[in-house]
Amino acid sequence: MSTDRPHSVSVAGVIVDDQDRALLIKRRDNGKWEPPGGVLEREETIPEALQREVLEETGIKIAIPATLTGIYKNMTGLIVSLVFRCEAADGTPTTGDETRALRWATHEEVTELADEAYAIRVLDALDAASPPAIRAHDGVKLV
Repeated sequence: MSTDRPHSVSVAGVIVDDQDRALLIKRRDNGKWEPPGGVLEREETIPEALQREVLEETGIKIAIPATLTGIYKNMTGLIVSLVFRCEAADGTPTTGDETRALRWATHEEVTELADEAYAIRVLDALDAASPPAIRAHDGVKLV
């Protein structure tokens, strides 16, 4: 089985506060609630991309190392996402060019706000399952 285009790799950081809530962003481009993250640039390491994406989308600098909590493949978008549970090291949550709103969300609120494919990433990070979860989805629902 071959494809005309390669997979891309993305990272997402689930920042967890002392009340076991996760910081979600509401994206400007599609209005969806998700953990902050994005595609790795060619010259970046995974930790560098994770720090850059979280800082760009939330204004928060995270502590490295972060804990890998899941690997997710978007079967239709051909994106492999590495999701990490993160600790805030510095900064205050702020919106930016890619972020319309930010919100601390409980387990229950995550499932109400985010599509299943993104909610499960946050829930896996909140649960800090070991070994990391490995899941597939179609961009919205798990498959």
